[in-house]
Amino acid sequence: MDSPFIYDKYVTGKNFIGRKTECTILSNLIRQGEHVALYEPPKSGKMSLIQQTLFQLRIAGTPFLAGEFSVLNARTPERFLLRFGSTVIRMVAGTPAEYAGIVAQYLGGTHFVFDPKRFSDTDEVLSLNWDLEPDDILAVLRLPWRLAADRDTHLILILNEFQGILHHEDEERILKPLETVVREEAGGAFSMVFCGSRVNAMKSIFEGNRKFLHRRVEPLRLGPVDERDIVEHIIKGFLSGGKVIERDLLKGACRLFRNNLWYLNHFASVCDAKSKGYIMEPVLLEALDAVIAVHEPRFIAMMEDLTTHQVNLLKAIVDGHTKFSGSRVVREYSLNSSANVKRVKDALMKKEIVTFNAQDEPEILDPLFAYWVRKYYFEIKDA
Repeated sequence: MDSPFIYDKYVTGKNFIGRKTECTILSNLIRQGEHVALYEPPKSGKMSLIQQTLFQLRIAGTPFLAGEFSVLNARTPERFLLRFGSTVIRMVAGTPAEYAGIVAQYLGGTHFVFDPKRFSDTDEVLSLNWDLEPDDILAVLRLPWRLAADRDTHLILILNEFQGILHHEDEERILKPLETVVREEAGGAFSMVFCGSRVNAMKSIFEGNRKFLHRRVEPLRLGPVDERDIVEHIIKGFLSGGKVIERDLLKGACRLFRNNLWYLNHFASVCDAKSKGYIMEPVLLEALDAVIAVHEPRFIAMMEDLTTHQVNLLKAIVDGHTKFSGSRVVREYSLNSSANVKRVKDALMKKEIVTFNAQDEPEILDPLFAYWVRKYYFEIKDA
C-alpha cells in the first residue's frame, strides 16, 4: 500500500502542498523565456516546485521540452559542457542518427563530436576529440537557443546543484561565456533554472561580488508552506488509514520542523507505522526520537568538523544573539575579537550550517539540526 506521506521523491498533483504563488511565478517566468535561480536548503521542496510547475504547464497546453542534469559531479569545464550539450540534444532527439545529425549541423567545426562507439559503450551523446577552445565553449552554450529557434518550441533546462560549478579550478571559464551567451540571446525560447541546495554557495554566485547573470536571472525564494495546509494534509493521510490525531499536536510538530514538508512527511510516516487508531503524544515523541536517530550521525559529523570558535559562535546563535562583534558577546563566548568573529561567520556559512539575511541576522539552515544542537549538543533545557 502506498504511503500518504511521501518523502523519498519529489511530489506533484494531489501530493503537492501549498506554494501556489511560487508555482505561478515560476510558470510566468518560464513562459517569458526568463532564467531563474532557486536555492534553498536540502529537501526544501525545490524539485517538487519545479516538477509541479512543469505539470501545470502541460495541463495548460503550453508546448515545451524539458531536461535536467546535475552539476554536482561535473567538476571540470569539459565534463560540464558534455553534460550540458548532451542533455540539450536528448531533449529534442532520441536516436543515434538524430544525435549525430545535430552534432554535425550545430557543432561542426568544434571539437565536440558524436562518437558511435563511445555512445554504444557509455551512452554519452557528446565526446571531445581535442582540448577545449573558447569557440567550442560558446558553441555548445549557444546550442539550446539555436535548437529552440529551429524547432519552434520552448526548451527548459534544469541545472541541479549548480553550486558544483565552484569545484572547477577556474569556474569563470564557464560562467563568463555563459553570461555572454545569455546576454546575446536575450528573449529566446530557452529558459534555465539554476537550482542549488548549498544556499551560501549559490548566494556567492548570484548575489556576491561576481553577481553572475546580474539582472538576467530572477531569484525565486520559497516561502514557508502554510501550517494549515500541512496539518490538513497530515490529518487526511492518517484518516485514510483509519487513524486520528489532534491538530494541536501537529501544530507543535510543524513549529519544530519549521514547516519543512520533507521532515514532516518522514515524521508522519514513522507515526503511522507506530500507531493504531488514536495517535497520542507518546507516539509522536517516539517518532521524533526515531527521526533524530536517522540523522544524528550526520549532525555529529557536522559538529566534529567545527573548530572551538565555530562551536562558540553557533552557541551564541542558539542563545538568540544576532550581533556578535560587541565586547560582551566576544568575551562571553570566547570569540577572541571582532575580526575573528567575521572569519568564524564566514566558516559557518561555507560549511552551510547557518546563513545570514539582508539584516545580517543568522538562521540555522536545517530545522532538525537546530533542534538537535540545542537540546542534545548544548543540552539547553527549555522552560
